[in-house]
Amino acid sequence: MSNILIIQGHPDSEKTHFGHAIAEKYASAAHSAKHAIQQITIADLDFPVLRTQQDFDKGEPCDDIKHAQQQITWADHIVVIYPLWLGDMPALLKAFFEQALRPGFALEEAEGGKAYNKLLAGKSARIVVTMGMPAFVYRWFFKMHTVKNLKRNILSFCGFKPVNTTLIGSVYAGNDDALYTALSNIAHLGRIAK
Repeated sequence: MSNILIIQGHPDSEKTHFGHAIAEKYASAAHSAKHAIQQITIADLDFPVLRTQQDFDKGEPCDDIKHAQQQITWADHIVVIYPLWLGDMPALLKAFFEQALRPGFALEEAEGGKAYNKLLAGKSARIVVTMGMPAFVYRWFFKMHTVKNLKRNILSFCGFKPVNTTLIGSVYAGNDDALYTALSNIAHLGRIAK
């Protein structure tokens, strides 16, 4: 049994998007497999955007971010779900990671100052991205550069390993069979906590 934290990265508080269906399907399947579930809904949080290096390094996180950090600490596995906007994660989700994954919580400068200790080592992650274009176009033509950034330069840098990726494309194409198949695959991942 694993502790799973689902981070719903859609910035719209209306819970009518396909990403919300993904989160519900994953959570339901994981719960039925006896995994413990918590969820962070980015749209429901109240936090400022970081504007200075000083604030990132030394600033005090607000209460919503402190609570999110407690949930991240609790989790063995996190699932980050978001829509692709302008080729990247929504700005609010990026702002959340900047707030939550601060020095002292997610990483710390190693002795000598030439490297960082990964304070979230021992946890795994899955990134689930929805998009209007076919997933293979994003994967092969656009090279998934923004997902790779989240995977390598943010999550792996803080110690998450492995970090797996699920791309769900053509979500607006009206192909209900394809979306049903995607949700079935998500349910399988929830059951096995991957």
